[in-house]
Amino acid sequence: MSAGEKRIGITKTQLLILLSLPVYERIYVFPAYSRFNVADNYDYFFIFADRKCRGVFRPVTKSSMQQSNYIIEVKNVSKFFGDKIALDNINLYVKKGEFVTILGPSGCGKTTLLRLIAGFQTASEGEIRIAGQEITQTPPHKRPVNTVFQKYALFPHLNVYDNIAFGLKLKKLPKQIIEKKVKAALRMVGMTDYEYRDVNSLSGGQQQRVAIARAIVNEPEVLLLDEPLAALDLKMRKDMQMELKEMHKTLGITFVYVTHDQEEALTLSDTIVVMSEGRIQQIGTPVDIYNEPINSFVADFIGESNILNGIMIKDKLVRFAGVEFECVDEGFGENMPVDVVVRPEDWYIFPLSDAAQITGTVTSSIFKGVHYEMVVVANGYEFIVQDYHHFDVGQEVGLLVKPFDIHIMKKERVCNSFEGEMIDESHVDFLGCHFECLPVKDIEPGEKVKVVVAFKDIILHDNEEDGTLTGDVRFILYKGDHYHLTVSSDWGEDIYVDTNDVWDNGDHVGISILPEKIKIIKVVD
Repeated sequence: MSAGEKRIGITKTQLLILLSLPVYERIYVFPAYSRFNVADNYDYFFIFADRKCRGVFRPVTKSSMQQSNYIIEVKNVSKFFGDKIALDNINLYVKKGEFVTILGPSGCGKTTLLRLIAGFQTASEGEIRIAGQEITQTPPHKRPVNTVFQKYALFPHLNVYDNIAFGLKLKKLPKQIIEKKVKAALRMVGMTDYEYRDVNSLSGGQQQRVAIARAIVNEPEVLLLDEPLAALDLKMRKDMQMELKEMHKTLGITFVYVTHDQEEALTLSDTIVVMSEGRIQQIGTPVDIYNEPINSFVADFIGESNILNGIMIKDKLVRFAGVEFECVDEGFGENMPVDVVVRPEDWYIFPLSDAAQITGTVTSSIFKGVHYEMVVVANGYEFIVQDYHHFDVGQEVGLLVKPFDIHIMKKERVCNSFEGEMIDESHVDFLGCHFECLPVKDIEPGEKVKVVVAFKDIILHDNEEDGTLTGDVRFILYKGDHYHLTVSSDWGEDIYVDTNDVWDNGDHVGISILPEKIKIIKVVD
């Protein structure tokens, strides 16, 4: 034994007393009774217990216990399925006790990330650590996590009690400890009278409670939840959201929650991680994500937004929809193209008056229960407006927005830019195809060039055979007077298109570009 240790014998009764003490840190190790931490006023103590109830008390300082504030560390993690990139260089750090929601549309990689943390899949690149331990290749049953699945995954041949107790029995805990823990878990999820019910006789909400109880009864460091409320009706889902939030406060463990439901994420989370196309777009508090989106994808995906092209005239002055508005943003540079975001609830709408910054006509009005949602057309742009007051379709109205309710975002790009190679003076190769262009002087065949095409100069065709190449529409953003599309070509490159035509996500389209719309720039080494 090392200095500072003393070996003692403890009875099973003494062990039960230790189990009843406050647990400040849970660590899962072999053997039988696991390892429990007890705290006095100064130090932590590890208690190692074996089947013969002999143990070692080892004093450990708090500083050596907690070298990192992060319970989960995901570092430079990528996941490939063949030539498809499911996750692209993900970095994520989760603090102990946080409620973190990974939010994004279908196919964004959120469930894949959760499965990597759980151990159901392994990362192609990078490292994952939980509680300071590197677990990238560690099998699921050896990780200090439990998972609640969308489809519950309850054992149909076991009753409620045995479903919840299953993991504890695998650990070979004493019967009285199992009973105590199961009853505590049932109380936590409000199902104390259901322990001997057949799980097949339960409603969807009750089955979900059993699944959650089965996960928390093992007292994991981290609870992973993969869209657990998706199968419930709206009222049940909202009730369960509140119960989960309260449960998180009571348990104090880390929750990592996956959903595509923006309202659910805003309601539950301490931190939201927004994902798209296998990448993290933004990490922040619900308030920051909603009020300060980092790009147009986040602004469009989180709640409803009016997103328009604008020009930053100077600090604190922006022009959009043909009108100049005061704002609070600065540092963008004069006459810089920007994206402007105004939430529907931030517009003031009223009968025509001199107070209006912009005037328009109501073209649609829908009652949403707590407010009216209206579409107002002004200067050729459509604005979504939410207000408690009703305005009739066809009515002329004024609109006003306060400077602090206008959010300015730097544009991610202002045109399409591709790497290419000159074939001859009037033909260039890019996007895996040969395109005709206007004659170019002073660039030799075979030289590398940059090809620039404006968003509005990309032509999409219903009949894919009419295009020089083909692709799939992946993302659609309405900008008030046109649609901004992301089209993924068959060669895997993204093409950005401004169009007035209506397309759907997933449409397979032909793509063409007129010769006079292709700008060639010589690449200088």
